This record gives sequence, C-alpha cells and structure tokens, in this order.
Amino acid sequence: MTMPARSVRSKTSADKGHPRIQEMPTRPELSLIKGTGKARRPERGPLAEGARRLIGWTRTRGNPLLRIMTSVIFLAACMFGSLMLRTQMVQDSFEATRVQHEISNLTQDVQDDQNKLDQLQASLPDKAQQLGMQPQQGLNSIDLQGYKPPHDAQGKAGHP
Repeated sequence: MTMPARSVRSKTSADKGHPRIQEMPTRPELSLIKGTGKARRPERGPLAEGARRLIGWTRTRGNPLLRIMTSVIFLAACMFGSLMLRTQMVQDSFEATRVQHEISNLTQDVQDDQNKLDQLQASLPDKAQQLGMQPQQGLNSIDLQGYKPPHDAQGKAGHP
C-alpha cells in the first residue's frame, strides 16, 4: 500500500509567472553635506578642528598601515614626554634635597651665633667689673607729678 509521490503539473512556464530576480526600486543615497554644521555650532579653535578631523580620519576604513604608523609615532612621543617629565621630577627632587640641606646648615649657623651672643651677654657684667665699673646699688626713681618747668625753658620752647 505504498502511495505514489505527488507531482505538480502546470501549463505555464516558470519564467513567465514569477521572475526569479526582481529588480529593486532605486532610491537616492544619503550623503553628508559639509558646511552647514558651523552655523549651529560655535566657532572652534584650530586645535579642536584638527582633533575632530583626526578622529574622523581614524574612523575611515582605508590606509590601515598609515593609521598604525600614526599610532606608533603618537605612543613613542608619549613615552618620550613621560621620560622627560620623569627626568625633570628627579632633578627637582635632588634640588629640593640640596636646598633643604642648605636651610638646615643655615639654621644651625644661626643657632650657633645665638649661643655665642648669649655667652657674650652673660660675660658682660664680669668684663664691666674688670674695667672698673660698679653695678647699680639700690633703686633710683624720679617723681614727675609735682614738676613745674622753669620760666626760662617755656620762653625758649616757643610758648608766650
């Protein structure tokens, strides 16, 4: 009880009814119009414009070797700049250490001079006695409450 395979019989040819390749309707391609964006955006400097063009250039698909060479040159420049900055930082560190050492030496010199001055001031009464001077005995004071200037002094000072 096997059944025979089905077959389709048609009197029309395959080329007449439905063509295999249908032509797609053509539509216009979209393209970028340059020069209209500046009216909407504020004016940028030449550095910003160059950076924008560089980013646009890297997004293109052509010239991979040129893009690789540009990135290698950029990385080498960054490495060189980093090396220069590091060298400058080390030089500044040595200079700061030297200046700090000089400051500590000068501070020590000032302290030595202050100690010498204190010793000289302490030996001052002994030297005065060697020269024959006498230290002050007792307390001397002047009372100015009952003071009246002489009449001659007022005339000389310009008072009438």
